[in-house]
Amino acid sequence: MIRGIYAIIVLDLKRAWLDRARLAAGLAQPLLYLFVLGAGIGGSTRLGGGAYQQYIFPGVLGLSLLFSATFAAIVIVFDRQIGFFKAVLVAPIPRPAIAIGKISSGAIQAFAQGAIVLPFAPLAGVPLGMGSLAELLGSMLLAAATFSAMGVAVASLFRSTTVFPVVSNAVLLPMFFLSGALYPLRNAPHWMQVATHVDPVAYAVDLMRGSLLGEFFFPPLLSVCVLCGFIAALAWASVRVFNRGEDDSSLGAARFRFSRR
Repeated sequence: MIRGIYAIIVLDLKRAWLDRARLAAGLAQPLLYLFVLGAGIGGSTRLGGGAYQQYIFPGVLGLSLLFSATFAAIVIVFDRQIGFFKAVLVAPIPRPAIAIGKISSGAIQAFAQGAIVLPFAPLAGVPLGMGSLAELLGSMLLAAATFSAMGVAVASLFRSTTVFPVVSNAVLLPMFFLSGALYPLRNAPHWMQVATHVDPVAYAVDLMRGSLLGEFFFPPLLSVCVLCGFIAALAWASVRVFNRGEDDSSLGAARFRFSRR
């Protein structure tokens, strides 16, 4: 099983390395939120320009991790279209190994993308001590694994590379804006505070913000337990889908009936 997980991780990382343009493009969105949106909104809030950029830096990290991890799973949809994923499913690898390998490779890609954003922390006025940096890296790794599990679970249900990004954006953007990445949850309306309790992005962003700024909305242990529970549940859901195998009936082959005359 370990060799199967390792093989899937290496294969996905090699494919990601060949697509370096995606890594460069993935850096632009977080920096846009941090320095353009942060400076604009920060100038008109009580937190002030520099303080607001400092506050939203963990949220920007969460944004980078969320979209990088989720869209890394699009390779599953692409492999389905070209028929390669069938070869993966019939290989002598346990289905849980496929799910764990896909989740791990997506988490590694997202973590690397988030690590690229970290050097911009001093420009946003965020202090990075050794202790806080260690806590932040642990929080980032847990968040990346959670978001990657979300991406794999969603991608396992789709066969079209055009539909998957549309559906993903429709789900991810509300989760991101509800997470408190751009505003304090304590100042949010009560219904939003209640809704954040079912949003894994909120727990991940809160852990990262607490690691850097010492401000927690949720108890840290609760956030860790919830994120680990999401990873386990989404991995189990992905394995269930993979256990069904690939059905060609969606291509219409099973709908044709031929009769001899």
